[in-house]
Amino acid sequence: MAEKVSKQKVYTLLVEVGRSTGDGLPKDATGAALMCYASGVDEAEAVRETVAILKQADMAPLDVSGYGTLDERLVEGHDISDEEKALMQRALDENSVIVAQMTPFFDKVE
Repeated sequence: MAEKVSKQKVYTLLVEVGRSTGDGLPKDATGAALMCYASGVDEAEAVRETVAILKQADMAPLDVSGYGTLDERLVEGHDISDEEKALMQRALDENSVIVAQMTPFFDKVE
């Protein structure tokens, strides 16, 4: 019996979020950038799933930039660490969204 081939792929997404009650960001942050790895049959599905999960986590997604699949990123010459590849594989295995990095934004006070 042939093994079922998954149509799912993992997409690298950069999500900008604003502030929302209970979002877990530092008190004086104005928002954040989240590097996410999300599974989906296409990038649009990965984006929809990521936005839905972030909203469930009381975050306020404002903008999503897609950077493609692992293969697409390698073709573009991106340097991808083993740790990053492992997180992508986990997103695929779990059919989930992995938030790999969060960078809070702060307004500069001059």
